[in-house]
Amino acid sequence: MDRNAAPGDLDALPRVAVQGPPTPAEFDALIAAEQPVILKGLVADWPATQAGRTPSALVAYLKAMDRGVPSPVMEAPARSGGRFTYGPDISEFSFTKRRAPIGDTLDRIERNLGQDNAPFVAIQMLPLVDTLPDFVARNAMPLLPAEVGPRLWIGGPLRTQTHNDRDHNLACVISGRRRFLLFPPEQVANLYVGPLDNPPPLSLVDPEAPDLERFPKYPQAIAAARVAWLEPGDALFLPKYWWHHVTSLDPFNAMVNYWWGDSAAGLERPNDIFLAGLLAFKDLPDGERAYWRAMFEAHVFGTRGEAVAHIPEELQGALGRMSPRQRAALRQQLMMAFLKTP
Repeated sequence: MDRNAAPGDLDALPRVAVQGPPTPAEFDALIAAEQPVILKGLVADWPATQAGRTPSALVAYLKAMDRGVPSPVMEAPARSGGRFTYGPDISEFSFTKRRAPIGDTLDRIERNLGQDNAPFVAIQMLPLVDTLPDFVARNAMPLLPAEVGPRLWIGGPLRTQTHNDRDHNLACVISGRRRFLLFPPEQVANLYVGPLDNPPPLSLVDPEAPDLERFPKYPQAIAAARVAWLEPGDALFLPKYWWHHVTSLDPFNAMVNYWWGDSAAGLERPNDIFLAGLLAFKDLPDGERAYWRAMFEAHVFGTRGEAVAHIPEELQGALGRMSPRQRAALRQQLMMAFLKTP
């Protein structure tokens, strides 16, 4: 980043790396690297991308496959400027959610183009396997297993406030241009994220006009940020937990995305264990908190094996590399402990 750039000058940020469409093996390596990357032209040959050259053509293309299943619709008033974020009270959002017929909503989005004071209407997170299965058949994604289904996002010039996902994300632009502002997962403390009780938790900072008096640590987040500019046909691989602020740059925009990777369940689901940690550790005395912080640093987040290198491998137990049998035994032990919780 330009050291003289203002925190709201997103053009000055480092750009996300760009490469051409990968093979499945190369894509697996990108996932393992845990870094965002633009896959230039990945879906340029999709029929949907070809139809997306004009709003009317894409609307007609989608409506021809509509099977009458209602879709999730989000709407914000014209005064919102298209910002999908919190309202004045962060217990509520600046937009409403409802379900409506796909065809009717597509027509409404198209009618709003060029209209003064029109609301911002969008179809978001529409599961295409269930609603437009012909789309899935005609616009294949060979990089991912068949069970990873696509979702559709389509609407006007929206700005979705900074948030993150527990899954990997492959975001494929089929109409309009998009900008993704990305922050590494560890910047959470500098992004001033809202409450967990009203998901998804959003950053309170407007990255285009940050209030640095209210959010003084935000410059540390923007110093670690990078930006991705996507044209129709481009895709962005975004590893799980990366924070992202998404701006639809044209009057009409459409994207298809794939989420996968949040496959852990029960006692091995990180988010649930994090919530358990809030119960167990947050209100302990400072000395106890310091002990458990050190235990986690040594045995969970430290260099693998370093803290137990002095113990013979066969005696390391849960502190070492666990076998499937040891993992099952530990799960059983924890289940019995939790069952005793009043």
